[in-house]
Amino acid sequence: MSALLSRPAVSLRRYEATQASEMHDFHQIVLGMDGSMEMAVDGNGARIDRGGAWIIPAGACHAYWADGDNRQLVLDLPATSIAMPERFFERARAIAIDPRMTRLVADVARHMHIVEARASERFAWQAAAHLCGALMHDSGHADAALGAMRGLDFARIDRWLRLHLSEPLRIADLAAHCGFGMRRFHQLFNEAFGETPHRYLHRLRLDTALTLLADPRATLTYVALEVGFADQSAFTHAFTRRFGIAPGQWRATGMTAPRAH
Repeated sequence: MSALLSRPAVSLRRYEATQASEMHDFHQIVLGMDGSMEMAVDGNGARIDRGGAWIIPAGACHAYWADGDNRQLVLDLPATSIAMPERFFERARAIAIDPRMTRLVADVARHMHIVEARASERFAWQAAAHLCGALMHDSGHADAALGAMRGLDFARIDRWLRLHLSEPLRIADLAAHCGFGMRRFHQLFNEAFGETPHRYLHRLRLDTALTLLADPRATLTYVALEVGFADQSAFTHAFTRRFGIAPGQWRATGMTAPRAH
């Protein structure tokens, strides 16, 4: 796969019994589905099944293999595509995922078989945004501890931002809530997320809009307000600038992807 990805990709993969290895310039998340597979990075290996996932940072050389029949859902995530804290990919690791996440993985896999070729690229955006949002919601104590050791609980902040998308972002309030002054908070946020709070929130709002657009009952005005834009016009401008197509046209492609639960 090309290392020059500029957008997320989602695929189903079966791993062979023969050990292989690869390294790429984008982050990758391997979500367990059927059977199990093994992966090792820098000599640290772990097996995952439908209750687990592997987080693989860009540039990490990883080996993988499987003993029997298996199927895994693989997300390829260029650093500038889906809004995810950069520190989430600071180290390779296997993590547990909860039953809600397991069901979502299965839903995405089922829908992949019925998406038309012309809509596959937009399906990948929507599926990746939905899966990453659920993964951050499911982030457990291990990632919270990783953030806390470096001065900022990025998983907790990401979840807080996702819960308050429709509200104006007051950096001073968020900084105080986290126990930091404005200047220190900005510095720590940039280190943990890879960009400023306002830029990260902007991408997060548009990512969330992708999942809301999957519900035909949601008007464009409703989606715009739900993710924090002043009106439909401002939302349409921002959405078109990022994805190259207006939200109404995006919806008209007829994609059948899982909706947010």
